[in-house]
Amino acid sequence: MFDDDSRISALPLAPPALHRDPPSTQRGARTRAALIASAREVFETAGYLDARLIDIAKGAGCATGSFYTYFANKEEVFAAVLDVAREEMMHPGMGRVAGTDDPYAVLEASNRAYLAAYQRNAKLMGLMEQVAHIDSEFRRIRNERADAFIRRNARGIADLQKRGIADASLDPLTSSIALSGMVSRFAYSVFTLGEGLVGGRSLDFEDVVVTVTKLWANALRFSDHG
Repeated sequence: MFDDDSRISALPLAPPALHRDPPSTQRGARTRAALIASAREVFETAGYLDARLIDIAKGAGCATGSFYTYFANKEEVFAAVLDVAREEMMHPGMGRVAGTDDPYAVLEASNRAYLAAYQRNAKLMGLMEQVAHIDSEFRRIRNERADAFIRRNARGIADLQKRGIADASLDPLTSSIALSGMVSRFAYSVFTLGEGLVGGRSLDFEDVVVTVTKLWANALRFSDHG
């Protein structure tokens, strides 16, 4: 990966928002984690606007007053829920990739891990889109998340170009914006909106992975894959 590409590095990173330092004790960390897990369940069940702090605290097994030890309001805990999901989707459990690995296989494994993580977080991604339409702070958080994916993928494209695998005439940042947007919007349509139906037949997950990977490889003109 290449962090020194001037155009890729020029993308601004937004400062942390709705964020406070984690608890200093193990007990505090466990309580905070329980509140985040409970909040996710409440948000996904009741929706953002109808979610109640009393239900979040109850699901975590603590008093409502204890909630305010860790979060100031509903916005803060929702931001924490989104942050946990973002970490899972940015780092979906793939092992370290060696430079000698088959680049097409690496691309396919990366797409599979991302799409599986998106599928697990589909309801939450839908909530994030809804809240982003009415709250400028969450719109900023959503855009920051998109920028992080664009940065990572642009560095990967630049790396493939340096290794002579991807079309060197393509701008890595522009290519990343286009391809990352294609995958994320496709995942949103299939997993969140439930539009993964063709003639009444559900799209097969493996078919989704294979198709997305072929589109990426063909767009980048992988030199060693037919």
